[in-house]
Amino acid sequence: MTSAQVKQSPAGVAGAVTDTARLSAEELTFAGADGAEINGYLARPSDAGSHPAMIVIHEAMGLNEHIRDIVNRFANLGYVALGVDLYTREGGPPPMGDMQAMMARLFSMSDETVLGDLEGAADFLRARPDVSGRVGCVGFCMGGRYTLLFACASDRLNAAIDCWGGFIDRATPDERSTPPRPTPPLELADKLSCPLLAAVGAEDQNPSPELGAQLRERASASGQEVKVDVYEGAGHAFFADYRPNYRPAAAAKLWGEIVPFLARNLDAA
Repeated sequence: MTSAQVKQSPAGVAGAVTDTARLSAEELTFAGADGAEINGYLARPSDAGSHPAMIVIHEAMGLNEHIRDIVNRFANLGYVALGVDLYTREGGPPPMGDMQAMMARLFSMSDETVLGDLEGAADFLRARPDVSGRVGCVGFCMGGRYTLLFACASDRLNAAIDCWGGFIDRATPDERSTPPRPTPPLELADKLSCPLLAAVGAEDQNPSPELGAQLRERASASGQEVKVDVYEGAGHAFFADYRPNYRPAAAAKLWGEIVPFLARNLDAA
């Protein structure tokens, strides 16, 4: 474990970190599937108290500065937040801008292995003396898909937030199922094990608003609290303030949903 510098958030973003003295951060590893060491970035409130925890799963570009800033924003809310690097086994993210390589990487990653890595992250957090016991998870794009899979195929979470998880209904554009991705998360939604908040852009096609409606219906059969919101005037990755997809108003609205959802399911319990 090595200490890391907490940086201020970009000006004006939802949940921006402005007082970095309130937080501390470190680079670390934790045991994932088969005991493999998985890299992570952890941020937490500077006080000595015990807090609920959040797992943050990156989009296809990896555990970059934007995702680290999101980790910081959750720590600023009072959570011990862990950004997991699901590309640790691959030696890092695919080349920036090489969409073909990025898709090939995503489709080849084993759902079983990723699930084991995420369960390892949850177990690592719960074992920390500064974590009160309850753990939530949020993921973006590919991370949204893995968040949904995690919430439906495991019992480790107390709350899940799926932000425009793509390919929740199929393994690849052409195949419903492949050996690395045998069961689409949507088909497991009735086994949801914790409350779910999901966000879909009205202009997105993966997932589309219609797919969001299917998720709402199937996940509601689990008996858990389910809310799937469609954000008008926004497409895929509208929370990513470093990308042209960014939509400040929609991002602020989403943050306004996330904060009370976590307070209700992680803080108050």
